[in-house]
Amino acid sequence: MVSAADILGAVDEQQVRFVALWFTDITGLVKSVMIPAGELENVFANGSHFDGSAIEGFARVAESDMVLVPDESSFVVLPWTVGAEKTARLICSIHTQNGDPFIGDPRSLLIKALDAARALNFRFKTGMELEFFLFPLDSAGSPLVSANNDIAGYFDIPDDPIRSMRRHMLAALDALGIRVDSTHSETGSGQHEIDFQYDDALRSADNILTARIALKTIASKFHYYCAFMPRPHVDLPGSGMHTHQSMHDAASGINLFADSDGEYGLSETAKYFLAGQLEHARAMCAVLAPLVNSYKRLGTSFEAPVNVTWAHVNRSALIRVPSTAPDKDYHTRLELRCPDPTANPYLAMTVMLQAGLDGILHKMPLTDPMEETLTGGMPERMRQIEILPHSLDEALDALSNDDVILSALGPYVSDRYIAAKRQECDEYNRQVTEWEVKRYLNRF
Repeated sequence: MVSAADILGAVDEQQVRFVALWFTDITGLVKSVMIPAGELENVFANGSHFDGSAIEGFARVAESDMVLVPDESSFVVLPWTVGAEKTARLICSIHTQNGDPFIGDPRSLLIKALDAARALNFRFKTGMELEFFLFPLDSAGSPLVSANNDIAGYFDIPDDPIRSMRRHMLAALDALGIRVDSTHSETGSGQHEIDFQYDDALRSADNILTARIALKTIASKFHYYCAFMPRPHVDLPGSGMHTHQSMHDAASGINLFADSDGEYGLSETAKYFLAGQLEHARAMCAVLAPLVNSYKRLGTSFEAPVNVTWAHVNRSALIRVPSTAPDKDYHTRLELRCPDPTANPYLAMTVMLQAGLDGILHKMPLTDPMEETLTGGMPERMRQIEILPHSLDEALDALSNDDVILSALGPYVSDRYIAAKRQECDEYNRQVTEWEVKRYLNRF
């Protein structure tokens, strides 16, 4: 357990000059308050006060005073800062002036959900597959989305500087304490994937938050842009953030999803959890696929899910049960395939957990799997299967009508999240695109 005294000692020993206090707004954008290292002891004692009135979804001006409370376990020195610029990072939760966790803070919301699960003797663990594109920058610093300079295919070895850049990315993640299983080239030109090791959901969310900043920073040093946009170009596949999930006994750590005698190796708990996520899948999409652009990936991009189904080998299913070795029951997990890298990781973990818990608490029956070999001659079955939302507007409608997911977010966050996303949809719907001009201008 890292203490404030340990951190103050490390700051002094490593000659850290500044400390960045990170937090997110409800949409998942990282915000930062920078303090001189000499102020850190005071921040540990009293928090760092800031005006939250200008932060998306936070507070009205009349109730804008907020306090950043750092999580000591999140302390790291940012490896790309050296010498007189050496900077450490602490991830913060947000409290009100009277010391209570702020109901609009996404991280506090996840902590509350995890505490509620722990009270039921559940421990939620996750591991993400983060996909992204690396685009070279032009002389003005803008990404060249159509550059097509990285032609490495799926699992191919890329040329330099991509190969060197990825090594630097892995080194930075390691220095930040983020454990990586592997990285490889993906199907799209310039597309890559990093697979993160399994961890407790809060740490996984912190790691995604940190990794997005780290990968962008390293890419910029190579004069590249790291893009997490779900579908940056019509001729490129989409980028997802497949999330592997399992529930464990809070006391013993035993994987409660595993049953070597059950079909697919799944326990009854796993089946209930899976049924709960299928039941709330359409509403979850508003959080897990949070952009207008997210729906240019879902249902249209290579292997992106369309149907609210589960399977073992069907990679177009929403939830997949990956294979595990017979002697490795602790690896039994469910892979949710609709999230993309732009999701607020704290809100994403919160809704995934609460949807699954709803299935467990109500012992929801699980539908039959939909494997690739079964889809051809089952038109009646296909008509009964729900489809994921086709647009952010449709996903927000589903969220607005799902009491479980709304309750997971709480009225404060859900109201402000939906309002922010409705505004995004309205702005998009007012745009006149190049496609429209080319299609219609000379016809009518």
